[in-house]
Amino acid sequence: MIKKIAFLFLMINSIAAHVSAQDTSAYEIQRSKINALLAERSAKFGQYDESLNTKTGIFGFQTKRDIRNSNEILRQIALNDNDIFKELKILLDYKDLQVEQVKTTVNTNSESIQNYRRSIKNLQDQNETLSATANQLEKSRNWAYLFIALCIVGCSVLVYAINLKNKRLKVYEKTTV
Repeated sequence: MIKKIAFLFLMINSIAAHVSAQDTSAYEIQRSKINALLAERSAKFGQYDESLNTKTGIFGFQTKRDIRNSNEILRQIALNDNDIFKELKILLDYKDLQVEQVKTTVNTNSESIQNYRRSIKNLQDQNETLSATANQLEKSRNWAYLFIALCIVGCSVLVYAINLKNKRLKVYEKTTV
């Protein structure tokens, strides 16, 4: 019986130590409740151990009253254990809630990351399309400048040729007159 109780005590302490990494105030309050119940249980177990050694009967035997007292202390220990288990259940529920919150946060963040990646991919595709369009417009503009330059040169040559022809006509008219 003592080995079972010691094992339970060690198990509860290890669970409490493992869970102590959590940092919420409700969690810490619950942990302190469990620690208080464990301290109370240890004190009652000491009382139970003393009551087992108490022998007030004739010839050093235990009386019914001694046995009843021991049984009452043992009953209080069992009730205290029930309270410890209830509080541990609440503590584990806090832990489960925190795990679920972390999972939800991870899922939300994962979805956000996926959405950001999609947005980045779409923006990269749009950037490539706009760059290709800008390159095409640049080529078209260069061709337009070349065409305008050729037109200006052609017009200049034409004006020069017309001007030259007019001068020859004027010279020819002066010579024929």
